[in-house]
Amino acid sequence: MADELLIETVDGIRIITINRPHRRNAVDRATGDALYEAFREFDEDDHVSVAILTGADGAFCAGFDLKSIAENGTPGRVEDGGENDPGPMGPTRMMLSKPVIAAIEGHAVAGGMELALWCDLRVLSQDAVFGIYCRRFGVPLVDGGTFRLARLIGQSRAMDLVLTGRPVDAQESERIGLANRVVPAGTALEASIALAKDLSRFPQTCMRNDRLAMIQQWGMSHDEALRNELRIGIETIESGETFDGASRFADGVGRHGDFSDS
Repeated sequence: MADELLIETVDGIRIITINRPHRRNAVDRATGDALYEAFREFDEDDHVSVAILTGADGAFCAGFDLKSIAENGTPGRVEDGGENDPGPMGPTRMMLSKPVIAAIEGHAVAGGMELALWCDLRVLSQDAVFGIYCRRFGVPLVDGGTFRLARLIGQSRAMDLVLTGRPVDAQESERIGLANRVVPAGTALEASIALAKDLSRFPQTCMRNDRLAMIQQWGMSHDEALRNELRIGIETIESGETFDGASRFADGVGRHGDFSDS
């Protein structure tokens, strides 16, 4: 299994690579469990701020390994697990405290698309392709694809992709809000590392708390979301980061939108 999941840390960035090119990086149960553990360890590691999920040899992930189901009859974890339990694709039921970026080359389809939707941001190469390809084989979306896709791009567009299973290229993905960045082919990981470094330079309590408030607002009323945002914001202020930032600004840092000393 160590060969099927590659993990490295570069400048405080955790890079997790699915390394099953013989199956186009499709995930079997063992790989899913390993992904779950890798992201659990990332979230608990105080020395890393951002993770990147990617795939080896020019493919992101072809979904769950249907050949492993045909051969072994083990479809993975499909029981009614709670939040932070493993999903069939691994970490898709987890609520992490730190951001994850998907660096996508080639195909991110079926469960692989669900993995990408689970990530906070998606950086696509120009030749990347999304798609609910499992539509053809009677395999349901059970790793959060139905609700995450609708929340990202809206019900109408999401319904189109879920019902048809059609391929969605990088240009359309950017237009409809699936892609946060589109970069030249072969550079998705490089661009993701640069983006992760930018995120890691910011005051982390503030960034993570704003991220949390944004995630938690789903299902809240307007007033509930405002109160929750204020509660989390007060935690940030009490951490001391806000005072430190105000002091740096008063000393001349960051004027005119300069991000060079974040």
